Amino acid sequence: MVDWAAISAAIAATTGQPFQHAGHDPVGGGCINQAYRLRGRDGRDFFVKLNDAGHDAIPSTWLRTGFAAEASGLEAIAATHTVRVPQPVVHGCGGTQSFLVLEYLDMNGRGRAAQLGVQLAAMHRSVAEQFGFPHDNFLGATPQPNGWTDDWVAFWRERRLGYQLHLAKQNGYGGKLQTLGATLMDTLPAFFDGYAPQPSLLHGDLWGGNHAYLVDGTPVIFDPASYYGDRECDLAMTELFGGYAADFYVAYRASYPLDAGYAVRKELYNLYHILNHANLFGGGYARQAEGMMQHLLIELD
Repeated sequence: MVDWAAISAAIAATTGQPFQHAGHDPVGGGCINQAYRLRGRDGRDFFVKLNDAGHDAIPSTWLRTGFAAEASGLEAIAATHTVRVPQPVVHGCGGTQSFLVLEYLDMNGRGRAAQLGVQLAAMHRSVAEQFGFPHDNFLGATPQPNGWTDDWVAFWRERRLGYQLHLAKQNGYGGKLQTLGATLMDTLPAFFDGYAPQPSLLHGDLWGGNHAYLVDGTPVIFDPASYYGDRECDLAMTELFGGYAADFYVAYRASYPLDAGYAVRKELYNLYHILNHANLFGGGYARQAEGMMQHLLIELD
């Protein structure tokens, strides 16, 4: 049972305004959390994500709670004043479930993809001194380590590909996947010859399902796995699983041109997400990852 009274009380305490639950409607689209539109008697609506209580109380000294980490990513993006995100309201636990309350946005509009391209380029100009993030978070349901480092190649080797390959081995994916992975990680510096990325603020999981438009056409992005890294990572992810509209890429490149090596590195960056899908869902993703690694190694010949 969802403790709507506890969630309503948390909203009231955070906003400083009384809030009474008038009803709730399920919202589809996610595979990790339950989602609802929470309606208040005063006409205010909120978007609520729910998971079991353990999702907000993970027994680890280095990993922030799931919904706390998501709220932090949204806050970091909002602070750039570039792309619109749902504003976090409050997160916590009520009964047997954890919750994250966000402002409710009607994202059933149609917008201009070019505007999103320009805004994402502006967001990527928000940079840090190092690669990483103030805390670790999640990519889907997978923990994502974000320890700070000056070395982008080491970050990608240890905290991204190496971490996913370690999980894959634990999940029974050995043999060819691990052999190709080890070889690829040894050759990583070759993909960055003459290219030194800045630590840009990233959404971190910017596939097609994580953007939409308000009814007035304003672009919105959500469900982040944010960190500071090579901006090419976000662009690469937009091309995975269907891609964005062509106008998006034209506008982005006009605002913030890409290095020619992106054409090869985008596969290196998307390999991280395919490995994560292998670890989460199995199926043919491990074989797809093997194929990607073989292709990347051929690119170096």
